[in-house]
Amino acid sequence: MSYFKDPPKKQLGQHFLHDPGVVRRLVAAIAPAPDDRIVEIGPGQGALTRPLLERVRQLEAIEIDRDLAAALSAEGVKVHVADALEFDFSVFAPGVRIVGNLPYNISTPLLFHLARYADRVRDMHFMLQLEVVDRMVAAPSTPEYGRLSVMLQTRFRMEKLFRVSAGAFRPPPQVESAVVRLVPLGAPPGCDAARLEDVVRKAFSARRKTLRNALGLAPEDFAALGIDPKLRPENLSPQ
Repeated sequence: MSYFKDPPKKQLGQHFLHDPGVVRRLVAAIAPAPDDRIVEIGPGQGALTRPLLERVRQLEAIEIDRDLAAALSAEGVKVHVADALEFDFSVFAPGVRIVGNLPYNISTPLLFHLARYADRVRDMHFMLQLEVVDRMVAAPSTPEYGRLSVMLQTRFRMEKLFRVSAGAFRPPPQVESAVVRLVPLGAPPGCDAARLEDVVRKAFSARRKTLRNALGLAPEDFAALGIDPKLRPENLSPQ
Protein backbone atom coordinates (compact mmCIF):
# COMPACT_ATOMS: atom_id res chain seq x y z
CA MET A 1 0.00 0.00 0.00
CA SER A 2 1.40 3.37 -0.98
CA TYR A 3 1.62 6.47 1.20
CA PHE A 4 -1.03 9.09 0.54
CA LYS A 5 -0.02 12.70 0.03
CA ASP A 6 -3.27 14.46 0.94
CA PRO A 7 -2.78 16.94 3.80
CA PRO A 8 -4.72 16.42 7.03
CA LYS A 9 -8.12 18.12 7.19
CA LYS A 10 -8.52 20.24 10.32
CA GLN A 11 -12.31 20.11 10.22
CA LEU A 12 -12.14 16.31 10.63
CA GLY A 13 -9.61 16.45 13.45
CA GLN A 14 -7.10 14.42 11.43
CA HIS A 15 -3.70 13.60 12.94
CA PHE A 16 -2.05 10.84 10.90
CA LEU A 17 0.11 8.28 12.68
CA HIS A 18 3.49 7.99 10.95
CA ASP A 19 5.95 6.59 13.53
CA PRO A 20 6.81 3.01 12.45
CA GLY A 21 7.93 2.08 15.96
CA VAL A 22 4.55 3.02 17.43
CA VAL A 23 2.79 1.11 14.64
CA ARG A 24 4.84 -2.01 15.43
CA ARG A 25 3.96 -1.77 19.14
CA LEU A 26 0.28 -1.29 18.32
CA VAL A 27 0.20 -4.28 15.96
CA ALA A 28 2.00 -6.39 18.57
CA ALA A 29 -0.62 -5.39 21.16
CA ILE A 30 -3.45 -6.35 18.80
CA ALA A 31 -1.69 -9.61 17.88
CA PRO A 32 -3.87 -10.26 14.81
CA ALA A 33 -4.35 -13.83 13.60
CA PRO A 34 -5.15 -14.73 9.96
CA ASP A 35 -8.79 -15.63 10.66
CA ASP A 36 -9.55 -12.59 12.81
CA ARG A 37 -12.29 -10.25 11.57
CA ILE A 38 -10.92 -6.75 12.11
CA VAL A 39 -12.65 -3.41 11.60
CA GLU A 40 -10.50 -0.27 11.65
CA ILE A 41 -12.09 3.05 12.52
CA GLY A 42 -10.53 6.08 10.85
CA PRO A 43 -7.68 4.39 8.95
CA GLY A 44 -6.55 7.75 7.56
CA GLN A 45 -3.52 7.25 5.35
CA GLY A 46 -3.22 3.57 6.21
CA ALA A 47 -0.28 3.45 8.62
CA LEU A 48 -1.96 0.73 10.68
CA THR A 49 -3.98 -0.70 7.78
CA ARG A 50 -0.91 -1.91 5.88
CA PRO A 51 0.56 -4.19 8.55
CA LEU A 52 -2.90 -5.48 9.46
CA LEU A 53 -3.57 -6.42 5.83
CA GLU A 54 -0.39 -8.45 5.85
CA ARG A 55 -1.66 -10.54 8.77
CA VAL A 56 -5.43 -11.02 8.36
CA ARG A 57 -7.75 -12.16 5.59
CA GLN A 58 -10.75 -10.05 6.68
CA LEU A 59 -10.20 -6.33 7.19
CA GLU A 60 -12.81 -3.62 6.79
CA ALA A 61 -12.56 0.07 7.54
CA ILE A 62 -14.88 2.95 8.43
CA GLU A 63 -13.68 6.26 7.02
CA ILE A 64 -15.65 9.51 6.75
CA ASP A 65 -13.13 11.21 4.42
CA ARG A 66 -14.17 10.24 0.88
CA ASP A 67 -10.74 11.00 -0.58
CA LEU A 68 -8.96 8.72 1.88
CA ALA A 69 -11.67 6.08 1.50
CA ALA A 70 -11.20 6.06 -2.28
CA ALA A 71 -7.44 5.63 -1.94
CA LEU A 72 -7.85 2.78 0.53
CA SER A 73 -10.44 1.08 -1.68
CA ALA A 74 -8.04 1.26 -4.61
CA GLU A 75 -5.55 -0.68 -2.48
CA GLY A 76 -8.03 -3.49 -1.87
CA VAL A 77 -9.54 -2.47 1.48
CA LYS A 78 -13.31 -2.81 1.95
CA VAL A 79 -14.24 0.67 3.16
CA HIS A 80 -17.54 1.89 4.60
CA VAL A 81 -17.74 5.61 3.84
CA ALA A 82 -19.58 6.68 6.97
CA ASP A 83 -19.48 8.59 10.24
CA ALA A 84 -18.47 6.10 12.95
CA LEU A 85 -20.67 7.99 15.43
CA GLU A 86 -23.74 6.94 13.44
CA PHE A 87 -22.55 3.57 12.15
CA ASP A 88 -24.50 0.42 13.01
CA PHE A 89 -21.77 -1.96 14.21
CA SER A 90 -24.30 -4.78 14.46
CA VAL A 91 -23.76 -5.38 10.73
CA PHE A 92 -20.54 -7.17 11.67
CA ALA A 93 -20.65 -10.78 12.84
CA PRO A 94 -20.14 -11.46 16.57
CA GLY A 95 -16.50 -11.72 17.58
CA VAL A 96 -15.34 -8.73 15.55
CA ARG A 97 -12.17 -6.96 16.67
CA ILE A 98 -12.25 -3.17 16.43
CA VAL A 99 -9.12 -1.02 16.24
CA GLY A 100 -8.23 2.53 15.38
CA ASN A 101 -6.58 5.87 15.99
CA LEU A 102 -9.81 7.60 17.03
CA PRO A 103 -10.37 11.29 16.21
CA TYR A 104 -9.84 13.05 19.51
CA ASN A 105 -12.64 15.55 18.91
CA ILE A 106 -15.29 12.78 18.96
CA SER A 107 -13.59 10.11 21.06
CA THR A 108 -15.87 10.27 24.13
CA PRO A 109 -19.23 10.08 22.29
CA LEU A 110 -17.77 7.42 20.01
CA LEU A 111 -16.77 5.28 23.01
CA PHE A 112 -20.32 5.57 24.41
CA HIS A 113 -21.66 4.54 21.00
CA LEU A 114 -19.34 1.53 20.75
CA ALA A 115 -20.21 0.38 24.28
CA ARG A 116 -23.72 -0.42 23.03
CA TYR A 117 -22.22 -3.18 20.86
CA ALA A 118 -20.07 -4.78 23.58
CA ASP A 119 -21.88 -8.11 23.28
CA ARG A 120 -20.78 -8.44 19.63
CA VAL A 121 -17.13 -7.49 20.11
CA ARG A 122 -14.17 -9.70 20.98
CA ASP A 123 -11.94 -6.76 21.90
CA MET A 124 -11.04 -3.22 20.94
CA HIS A 125 -7.66 -1.45 20.72
CA PHE A 126 -7.63 2.33 20.37
CA MET A 127 -5.18 5.20 20.25
CA LEU A 128 -6.71 8.05 22.23
CA GLN A 129 -5.85 11.24 24.01
CA LEU A 130 -3.93 10.31 27.19
CA GLU A 131 -6.39 12.22 29.37
CA VAL A 132 -9.30 10.20 27.98
CA VAL A 133 -7.53 6.87 28.57
CA ASP A 134 -6.75 7.90 32.15
CA ARG A 135 -10.46 8.63 32.67
CA MET A 136 -11.44 5.28 31.14
CA VAL A 137 -9.31 3.21 33.52
CA ALA A 138 -9.61 5.45 36.61
CA ALA A 139 -10.39 3.96 40.02
CA PRO A 140 -13.15 5.33 42.28
CA SER A 141 -12.31 8.31 44.51
CA THR A 142 -9.67 9.63 42.09
CA PRO A 143 -9.89 12.94 40.18
CA GLU A 144 -10.12 11.18 36.79
CA TYR A 145 -13.02 8.92 37.78
CA GLY A 146 -16.34 9.96 36.27
CA ARG A 147 -19.20 9.13 33.95
CA LEU A 148 -16.95 7.70 31.23
CA SER A 149 -15.17 5.48 33.78
CA VAL A 150 -18.42 4.02 35.10
CA MET A 151 -20.18 3.47 31.78
CA LEU A 152 -17.20 1.71 30.23
CA GLN A 153 -16.14 -0.26 33.31
CA THR A 154 -19.62 -1.78 33.56
CA ARG A 155 -19.11 -3.30 30.09
CA PHE A 156 -15.35 -3.76 29.64
CA ARG A 157 -12.17 -4.81 31.33
CA MET A 158 -9.69 -2.13 30.26
CA GLU A 159 -5.93 -1.79 30.27
CA LYS A 160 -3.76 1.20 29.44
CA LEU A 161 -0.97 -0.31 27.34
CA PHE A 162 1.54 2.45 26.50
CA ARG A 163 1.90 6.19 25.98
CA VAL A 164 2.59 7.85 22.63
CA SER A 165 4.25 11.23 22.16
CA ALA A 166 2.75 13.95 19.97
CA GLY A 167 5.66 13.61 17.53
CA ALA A 168 4.32 10.24 16.34
CA PHE A 169 1.60 12.09 14.40
CA ARG A 170 1.41 14.47 11.47
CA PRO A 171 0.56 17.18 12.35
CA PRO A 172 1.47 16.72 16.03
CA PRO A 173 -1.54 17.19 18.34
CA GLN A 174 -1.31 19.47 21.36
CA VAL A 175 -1.63 16.50 23.72
CA GLU A 176 -0.01 13.17 24.46
CA SER A 177 -1.75 9.94 23.50
CA ALA A 178 -2.04 6.39 24.80
CA VAL A 179 -3.14 2.98 23.58
CA VAL A 180 -5.88 1.19 25.50
CA ARG A 181 -7.33 -2.32 25.29
CA LEU A 182 -11.03 -3.00 25.98
CA VAL A 183 -12.29 -6.56 26.48
CA PRO A 184 -16.04 -7.08 27.06
CA LEU A 185 -17.04 -8.51 30.43
CA GLY A 186 -18.83 -11.84 30.53
CA ALA A 187 -22.24 -10.38 31.29
CA PRO A 188 -23.82 -6.93 30.88
CA PRO A 189 -24.91 -4.93 33.95
CA GLY A 190 -27.89 -6.44 35.74
CA CYS A 191 -30.14 -3.50 34.93
CA ASP A 192 -31.58 -1.67 31.94
CA ALA A 193 -28.71 -0.01 30.05
CA ALA A 194 -30.67 3.17 29.26
CA ARG A 195 -31.72 3.49 32.90
CA LEU A 196 -28.15 3.05 34.08
CA GLU A 197 -26.92 5.69 31.63
CA ASP A 198 -29.58 8.12 32.84
CA VAL A 199 -28.74 7.63 36.53
CA VAL A 200 -24.99 7.95 35.94
CA ARG A 201 -25.45 11.08 33.85
CA LYS A 202 -27.56 12.71 36.60
CA ALA A 203 -25.13 11.69 39.31
CA PHE A 204 -22.10 13.20 37.58
CA SER A 205 -23.83 16.31 36.21
CA ALA A 206 -22.86 17.96 39.50
CA ARG A 207 -20.12 15.70 40.77
CA ARG A 208 -19.33 17.80 43.86
CA LYS A 209 -22.85 17.26 45.17
CA THR A 210 -23.60 14.36 47.48
CA LEU A 211 -25.62 11.48 46.11
CA ARG A 212 -28.60 12.65 48.17
CA ASN A 213 -28.57 16.05 46.42
CA ALA A 214 -27.57 14.76 42.98
CA LEU A 215 -30.17 12.01 42.67
CA GLY A 216 -32.97 13.19 44.91
CA LEU A 217 -33.79 9.76 46.34
CA ALA A 218 -35.58 9.40 49.65
CA PRO A 219 -33.56 8.34 52.75
CA GLU A 220 -35.30 4.95 52.79
CA ASP A 221 -34.18 4.35 49.19
CA PHE A 222 -30.52 4.82 50.12
CA ALA A 223 -31.04 2.65 53.20
CA ALA A 224 -32.50 -0.14 51.07
CA LEU A 225 -29.49 0.08 48.73
CA GLY A 226 -27.00 0.12 51.59
CA ILE A 227 -25.41 3.31 50.22
CA ASP A 228 -24.39 6.31 52.33
CA PRO A 229 -26.24 9.32 50.80
CA LYS A 230 -23.46 11.64 52.01
CA LEU A 231 -21.01 10.07 49.52
CA ARG A 232 -20.30 11.73 46.20
CA PRO A 233 -20.75 9.93 42.85
CA GLU A 234 -17.01 9.42 42.39
CA ASN A 235 -16.86 7.45 45.66
CA LEU A 236 -18.95 4.57 44.28
CA SER A 237 -17.52 1.71 42.25
CA PRO A 238 -19.33 0.78 39.02
CA GLN A 239 -20.75 -2.25 40.80
